[in-house]
Amino acid sequence: MADLTLAQQIDAQIRATGPMSLATYMALALSHPRHGYYTAGRPIGAAGDFITAPEISQMFGELIGFFVVNLWQQMGEPRSFTLLELGPGRGTLMADALRAASRADGFENALHLQLFEQNALLKGEQERRLGKYSPYWAHDLDAVSEDPIFVVANEFFDALPIRQYIKTDDGWHERLVGLRDDERVFGLSPTPIAESAAPREVQGAFPGEVLELGTAAVDAMQRLSRKVAVQGGAILAIDYGYSHTQTGETLQAVKAHAFTEPLEAPGDADISSHVNFGVLAAAAKATGLATTPLASQGDFLLRLGIGERAKALAGANPNEAANIARAVERLTAPAQMGTLFKVLCAHSPGLKPVGFA
Repeated sequence: MADLTLAQQIDAQIRATGPMSLATYMALALSHPRHGYYTAGRPIGAAGDFITAPEISQMFGELIGFFVVNLWQQMGEPRSFTLLELGPGRGTLMADALRAASRADGFENALHLQLFEQNALLKGEQERRLGKYSPYWAHDLDAVSEDPIFVVANEFFDALPIRQYIKTDDGWHERLVGLRDDERVFGLSPTPIAESAAPREVQGAFPGEVLELGTAAVDAMQRLSRKVAVQGGAILAIDYGYSHTQTGETLQAVKAHAFTEPLEAPGDADISSHVNFGVLAAAAKATGLATTPLASQGDFLLRLGIGERAKALAGANPNEAANIARAVERLTAPAQMGTLFKVLCAHSPGLKPVGFA
């Protein structure tokens, strides 16, 4: 099937083996080795499909750099440590973070930068921005050194495959992707899971309600947390999401900065869902890590000093003052990214991450 488009390959697989889970469909659409959305395109920026917080303002990455330096100092400034970014995009966040963090004596000399990235084009941009730090591209979440490790994951967990279940009169049925008249459509597995097997928080839900389970996100958090539990350090996760398991559909697809149908063009659109931070925190705690209270992105950035940083930048660049103010508004205002985006830190017991209540 090497000469087929990704859509044709998915359709052929469905015809051969039957409807596939939403998780399988998302994995193929996003991470297919040749045609996956995150392996083959340029998704980020004005010319791409979406813009992330680091692309809005240098202040975002700079404050992340301050956050990491603070934890490094709390750990006694280890002379060798790993900084791992998951899904680093164009390298903008990390370039801004390291420009700020490298002002701390000894930080850059102790740094081992690792980047978890699938996209060859983005790797090239990361090399141009971050080459001075001699980054290593990890092909697996476990492919990191044995030193203390700090993990930064900005809009990473939302892009991992999820499973969806729909409540009916006889239980929860998994949502599947199949074909009808040669068109990809959603359907339901004929076999329900028992009510008792559903998460406690959604037992007693009404017919028609939707449950999303981010099993891939939980697996990733467990693997990362086990590394941090042994080696020391922290995991900083920033994403749009919610605090605990609940019903409601959040699956969405975006192309050219506009919403589109998730099944329409696999490989050509970003497909994501909101992150359940409650289950991520539970996965981290199960390995022995501590977790911060969940913070909104707006509160987190304000506590880290984005207001003060904005004033300093505007003072040095008066002609850019209006743009700087708009960037702060976009990153922190409740009506924009400030409330929808959440921040969680899972960390070694004894550390006190800044930016949280």
